[in-house]
Amino acid sequence: MAKNQDFTTVMKDMMGSFPVDTGAMDDVFKSTASLNEKLSHVAIEAAGKSAEISNKWTKDTLAKLGEMSKAKSEPADYAKAMTDFASASAEVAAENMAAFAEVAKKVQMDTVELMMAAGKDMSAEATAAMQKVTNDATSAAKKAAPAK
Repeated sequence: MAKNQDFTTVMKDMMGSFPVDTGAMDDVFKSTASLNEKLSHVAIEAAGKSAEISNKWTKDTLAKLGEMSKAKSEPADYAKAMTDFASASAEVAAENMAAFAEVAKKVQMDTVELMMAAGKDMSAEATAAMQKVTNDATSAAKKAAPAK
């Protein structure tokens, strides 16, 4: 009966014969983790500001509803209270939407800034890695060349 060949040692030997610089992978991991941390900070900060805006908006609306729901002596006062509530709500909505837009604008600017910085860092790392590979390959070629 035929035995299946165990390729584990073959693969280990083959992979062992290819030198791999894990330092480059470590640098990539650290750069990515740092970028993710900064992007998370931007997102969490924006979420906090958005929650503050929403909370304030809700409190303002509830306060205005409280005023509107009070008993009135004249029927016309109910119509006036509704009109006042509607105009105040529209004004507050415009202010809060502008505040949300400012938060979104800041997130966009911060994200672009981080991505530009990350691109510069990655370009510099890639250049350094390529120079190292070139130097290593040149050195290996010189060693392998027959002496004259």
